Amino acid sequence: MKPQTGGYRQLMSLPIVLLHAFPVSSRMWEPVRAALPTAIELLTPDFRGAGDVPLDDDPPSLDVLADDVARFLDVRGIDRAIIGGLSMGGYTTMAFMRRHPERAAAIVLADTKAELDVETARTNRLAMAETLDAEGTSRVLLDDVLPTLTGETTKRERPAAMTFVREMVGSARPASAAWWQRAMAVRPDSFDTLRGLGVPALVIVGEEDALATRAQAGAMADAIPDAQLVELPRAGHFSAIETPEAFAAALVGASADG
Repeated sequence: MKPQTGGYRQLMSLPIVLLHAFPVSSRMWEPVRAALPTAIELLTPDFRGAGDVPLDDDPPSLDVLADDVARFLDVRGIDRAIIGGLSMGGYTTMAFMRRHPERAAAIVLADTKAELDVETARTNRLAMAETLDAEGTSRVLLDDVLPTLTGETTKRERPAAMTFVREMVGSARPASAAWWQRAMAVRPDSFDTLRGLGVPALVIVGEEDALATRAQAGAMADAIPDAQLVELPRAGHFSAIETPEAFAAALVGASADG
């Protein structure tokens, strides 16, 4: 693994925009916000269909979400920021770098991956979207998605984190979750995007993440010209909720070891 140049750490005076995962909202970042130094300006927008943001009628696409993020910056008068996200938020960050690269001073890719879905995964996403539309409830999210979102350590030892994740998943709007699944199902391979990055990157992965693995995180970090890879011990896919102090430490450039 190539060493980081230190460029990312020098940008901490800029706002950090963190994008949330499927199928939850920006509330997922509350534990990280609480663990960050107060001097850090952290912005956590909801994607369309989450929180109070309407879904509207645009066809499902991560490009739509990326453009929404650019408008979010415009409304706040922010020219450049550190842009990042976890899982679906990471996919959207890569789409943002294809469409608005001049707006990012650095990026954060957490518990996500750059390759497109294999056919089975794509089929499963589209089937889940159909089920969400047909049932109009969060049942399939609680039954099929929730068990995959946290690591075994969290399942055993962090009941408060599990309750928080379950509550967010259960409150997801079915139509929104279906739209997000369809958007992720058609996303492109992003390795060329990563190889062409002209800004520093931080890649974070939970040690116990079975959805976006350490090997996939390493492949992303190796593709990026200036990247640091941080593995968070005893964390799964929702590492920002499972180990928020370690995630916050990685975010501001400190070691997450131990």
